[in-house]
Amino acid sequence: MGGLFGVVARDDCVNDLFYGTDYHSHLGTRRGSLAVHGPHGFNRSIHNIENNYFRAKFEPVLPKFQGNSGIGVISDNDPQPLMIGSHLGTFAIVTVGKINNIEELEQRALRKKMHFLETSGGVINPTELASTLICEENTIEDGIKNAQEAIQGSCSMLLLTDDGMYAARDKLGRTPLVIGKKSGAFAVASESCAFPNLGYEVVTHLGPGETVFLTADGYEQRNKPGEKMQICAFLWVYYGYPATDYEGINVESVRNRCGSALARNDKVEIDFVAGIPDSGIGHAIGYANERKIPYLRPFVKYTPTWPRSFMPQNQDVRDLVAKMKLIPIRSMIEGKRILFCEDSIVRGTQLKDNIQILFDYGAVEVHMRPACPTLIFPCEFLNFSTSRSTLDLAGRGVINEIEGREDINMNEYLIPGSPKYTQMIDRIRASLRLTTLQYQKLEDLVDAIGLPKKRLCTHCWDGSSYF
Repeated sequence: MGGLFGVVARDDCVNDLFYGTDYHSHLGTRRGSLAVHGPHGFNRSIHNIENNYFRAKFEPVLPKFQGNSGIGVISDNDPQPLMIGSHLGTFAIVTVGKINNIEELEQRALRKKMHFLETSGGVINPTELASTLICEENTIEDGIKNAQEAIQGSCSMLLLTDDGMYAARDKLGRTPLVIGKKSGAFAVASESCAFPNLGYEVVTHLGPGETVFLTADGYEQRNKPGEKMQICAFLWVYYGYPATDYEGINVESVRNRCGSALARNDKVEIDFVAGIPDSGIGHAIGYANERKIPYLRPFVKYTPTWPRSFMPQNQDVRDLVAKMKLIPIRSMIEGKRILFCEDSIVRGTQLKDNIQILFDYGAVEVHMRPACPTLIFPCEFLNFSTSRSTLDLAGRGVINEIEGREDINMNEYLIPGSPKYTQMIDRIRASLRLTTLQYQKLEDLVDAIGLPKKRLCTHCWDGSSYF
């Protein structure tokens, strides 16, 4: 996915930029980058963080940075920030999102006799494409609006100029941006959890398509927000850090409510509830509190040297990380009927290994309660699961096995309790060797978040797209 952090201050901003960007490390593990504007102009640094942590890579270079404004990014794809020299002046730019019509927009630019410098494997850098669209207009504000209207998918961005910083949320608000304030400084973040320990208080959440310009003295709205929004519901289920609020709604609180909803629809007899660390824990606590059943930790997570298993691009590495970082506690497992809450089941291969370990250690029953519905449709907006084919998704793969063809009417598989839905869930349960498997109902997830469904993107579960 990726995360952004930017700051403008009266005094030196480097420490706030460094730690604020680091607080987004849970959103990606491929590249970390900083750009600072100071007395001598722009300075930037880009590091690969696949084999080390952001802090370890950037601490040695911090003394070389000085400035009152800066932007940072944790990214899972293209190198950024990019430094752009144009008729609009010099600016640094970082983006998060996914441009689905990138080839169409590339050809549009080439027809105008423009060119691209940043390519990887023959594909242009999406951030450079966004900057090219911005530079088609006479002002940065109009350029950002031009980019947001042209891009199909999503693209939130920060632009650092000589005079201050622009922050722009993607057209339908799928990726959030929030403004924070403290004495002498303003900051923008993808995750509000970056603010408290740096002394910032949340001022406002940007609306879909909104652009603001920030200086150390305040901020001005440059492009008004649109009325339509489809923020990614998966942010609350999985991506978001527990201390973060999106649209003023806390991630951990939503996970607790998700767990409570799972419990209200469940009567299975168990000895205790557990969560698959880390994002499954909040769901499990909500489940345990609702049913008044003990919450225990039969798996503990070893984090010092293992990255998030979801992020590495190679599937073999993902599976290895998933296995090595979770350590079972035999004395809590042996002879027990255990129910696990998990944020989701994407492919299921990692989960299958963990479940087998539980039975090897003497578990009598293992039940699974994912906090969201079955993943059937690949994400088109946030680079989620883009390294996998559609059939790699556990739900879609099983549907294909049942039907034996690609042209399938999915509607029957989206209705909990229908014969096709029940067959799909039982196939997934059997493949994972679970005693029982019961997914969250979409309406219960929407209720747990607390926004109207039309203001949420739920595409990966029901294939819907309102706009």
